[in-house]
Amino acid sequence: MQKTAAEVMSTDVVTVKPETSIADLARLFVETGYGTFPVVDEAGAVYGVVSESDLLRQKQPVKIPRVTALFDWVFYLESETKFQEEVQRITADTVGDICTKEVISCGPETPVSEIATLMTRDRIHLVPVIEGGKLAGVVARVDLLRGMVN
Repeated sequence: MQKTAAEVMSTDVVTVKPETSIADLARLFVETGYGTFPVVDEAGAVYGVVSESDLLRQKQPVKIPRVTALFDWVFYLESETKFQEEVQRITADTVGDICTKEVISCGPETPVSEIATLMTRDRIHLVPVIEGGKLAGVVARVDLLRGMVN
């Protein structure tokens, strides 16, 4: 019989809040050695996921979009929305500003094979396990490997 998320997940999870500062997040990455944290709101619901990559992406330079002017009008030749998102990213002060809000998650009964497929297909390292609308635990790649050995 195949193992489920509930059988391999870690329940002692380090989380951050949307209002956690970028400086505190960086310090937490260094202190814990973890590369990804679930972001939870006051009620314990998953708000997003934040990774070291999200933090490093904040330090990348903004690509200035090409524009053209015609009379008194300015036309963006590239997405103005994308430019605004990039400006927001580099000026972010909190985790809520840089985290991924479209979270790929699973339930406690999700088979380990399905979680492995999610991780490889979507190139993610951590899958929050949600039960009753709240974070019950996480499955990281190491949890899957541990499940294979035990």
